[in-house]
Amino acid sequence: MMSNTIALGQDKMVRLILIAAVLIGGSRAALAGPVTASGPTALALAAVVAQRSPLVRALDNRVIVRLFRGNTNLGFTPNTKISVVADSVVCTSSNVDITMRNCKLTFSARNRTWERSFRGFQANEISATALAAGASSEGAAGSINETLSKLDCTIDPKEIMNKAGGGAECTFQSGK
Repeated sequence: MMSNTIALGQDKMVRLILIAAVLIGGSRAALAGPVTASGPTALALAAVVAQRSPLVRALDNRVIVRLFRGNTNLGFTPNTKISVVADSVVCTSSNVDITMRNCKLTFSARNRTWERSFRGFQANEISATALAAGASSEGAAGSINETLSKLDCTIDPKEIMNKAGGGAECTFQSGK
C-alpha cells in the first residue's frame, strides 16, 4: 500500500515538473514573439531611435523631439505620419564591469546598411527605453543583453496634438 502511494506521488511530481517546464518554455517563447508598444512608451522609443537614425528626415526628427518634450504647439499641423524603423537594436551591459554599456543600432534601406554604436549615457538611454517598451533582457556570464529587431514605429503628430493618449505605436520582435 505504501509503495503504491509513493509511486502515485512520484507520478504527480513528474506531471507537475512537466507542466512547469512547458509553462516556463512557453513564456520564454512568448518573449521572443512580436511586441506592440503604444502611447508614451512608443513615443519614447521612437524618439531615442529617430535621433540616431540616418533614415529619419531632419524635419521629422525635430517634430518627434518637440512632441517628446511636450511641445505640441508646432506652429503647423503635419499632414503625414512619421515612420521610424530599425533592423535591430542590441544593447549589452555587465553586472561585473558595471561601467560597460554598449548599444548597436542597425538600419537599412535601398540595399544599404548603416550601423551606429553608442556607449555610456546614450547606450543606457536606448537600453532603458527598449526595456520599458517590452524588449526582453537575457544574461549569461556577467553580461546582460537587450535585443529587439524589426522595429517599426508610426508617429501621428496630429493625433498626439489632440492629447487623447494616441498617436504613437511601435511593433518589434523581442529577443534574437
